[in-house]
Amino acid sequence: MTPAQPVSSRKVAIITGSATGVGAAAAIMLAQRGCNVVINYTRSKAEAEETARTCESHGAETIVFQGDVAEEAACQGMAKAAVDKWGRIDYLVNNAAKTKFNPYENLDGLTADDFLAIYKVNVAGAYQMVRAVVPHMRRQGKGSIVNNSSIGGVTGIASSMAYAASKAALNMLTQSLSLVLGPEIRINAIAPGAIQTRWLQGGMTPEQFQQFLVMAADMVPLKMVPTAEQVAEALVWFLEGASAVTGEVLMVDAGLHSGRLPPSSSSKATWEDARK
Repeated sequence: MTPAQPVSSRKVAIITGSATGVGAAAAIMLAQRGCNVVINYTRSKAEAEETARTCESHGAETIVFQGDVAEEAACQGMAKAAVDKWGRIDYLVNNAAKTKFNPYENLDGLTADDFLAIYKVNVAGAYQMVRAVVPHMRRQGKGSIVNNSSIGGVTGIASSMAYAASKAALNMLTQSLSLVLGPEIRINAIAPGAIQTRWLQGGMTPEQFQQFLVMAADMVPLKMVPTAEQVAEALVWFLEGASAVTGEVLMVDAGLHSGRLPPSSSSKATWEDARK
């Protein structure tokens, strides 16, 4: 008979898409709070290894796992790797996401294949990860899951229609799963607006990105564009706190969902200049 896997005294978190951005910030924050972490990436190996080293500097053990959440084998592999090494899974953060930047008016810019590729990561991938970790969480009698959604799934304004629609589906998936995962497992979602990460910058030139940050901050009540770390704070709160909350979608957008304030003449002018 195979000996029982020793169970780590530290909690264990799997964070998909955690080489950079919000995923990396969440992994580091959880490491600082005493968790061992699985760092997942698809292409950004060097950045994933750097994130792992930072987590280890805070006393965490890490696994760096290459795999696309669109593939169920990768999702099952991540869960197995965590359990094989530490004997438990306490937290799951579904952060991996895919988009195709496309102006809404350009209906020819998105194909059915684009929708399917985005949904396969943003919705099916999240579902597959939940399915992979739930048996382990239920066996230990407790667990918490957070999906990183988007304000685009609430307001409809995002990097493309396909991305916004996928995040709306992720929000409903969060609510639907909350009905069947309790009482042992809580599942919630955060819905950020613009974030100061390379993900957002990927759709702009460096000059457009800087001017966008000025204009975006000017149009929201808190007069800021959140950093990855600020978004991760809300994500970690859902994991570690919020003990009576499940099925919730929390907007982490500096107040954008309340309505856009008219941009000041100076920020609008600099944005128009940057687009020329």
